[in-house]
Amino acid sequence: MQFFDVLLATPWLLYLAVIFVSLCIGSFLNVVILRLPKMMQQEWRCQCEEFLELTDGQREEDDRVTLSSPASTCPSCGHRIRAWENVPVISFLLLRGKCAACKTRISPRYPIVEAFTAVFSVVTVAVLGPTESALWALLLVWSLVALTMIDFDTQLLPDSITLPLMWLGLVLNYFGVLTDFHSAFWGAVAGYLSLWSVYWLFKLVTGKEGMGHGDFKLLAALGAWLGWQLLPAVILLSSLVGAVVGISLMVFRKHGREVPIPFGPYLAAAGLLCVWFGPEIQAWWFGFLGV
Repeated sequence: MQFFDVLLATPWLLYLAVIFVSLCIGSFLNVVILRLPKMMQQEWRCQCEEFLELTDGQREEDDRVTLSSPASTCPSCGHRIRAWENVPVISFLLLRGKCAACKTRISPRYPIVEAFTAVFSVVTVAVLGPTESALWALLLVWSLVALTMIDFDTQLLPDSITLPLMWLGLVLNYFGVLTDFHSAFWGAVAGYLSLWSVYWLFKLVTGKEGMGHGDFKLLAALGAWLGWQLLPAVILLSSLVGAVVGISLMVFRKHGREVPIPFGPYLAAAGLLCVWFGPEIQAWWFGFLGV
């Protein structure tokens, strides 16, 4: 705790530490974003093979993917990424966005994720102040970055992130980190049940699934962190942004109505805004309702 006390008492050192740590976290999030869906697919295939009672000879054999193995390599030439080539943002700039071995272009998404993770982290600490609550809130911010990118790529919101995030929010708010426990508990309940109800109502009316179950769990996690009072604002903001983006895709990119659009990124964006400006949004929302 003495280390945290020094950080909280020295703002410039705190922000420097936040930038450094969040850049490294952003680099790790790139690994999570790429590998976690593959790990989920492997697990599902293994479960299906066990259910079908396939013999060892009938099962597909491939290299097991985890967050730590195999080592990161260039997808084009297989060149193993060395430590100096994996420094967040800086390595991309030094390598001019190309593989050190085959000179194939590296996706700019990797440094973008790292940079945005750092920017969001600094804004979180700046808005919430140099407090322990802000440091805990960084865990939520980093999780939202990973969930956003995974949902964009695969339209999946992994339980391995959303469920621990919800439980962590409840545990932290038992000690009043961001809100009181009563608000956090009913926030988790209301967050899950609200989208669960919309899901089943839409399915009963149309016979189709309008959203994935991961959206329920993500909103429950946001409710556990932020409290039930901010859930209407999260739902309204995410729905408005999602509607604007969806209509824009249909008009300008001929995006068909039958093509699903991930809702998780809009929930994450709305949740991030409520982390930063929760009291102001809550005051406006309650004022609008005349409460």
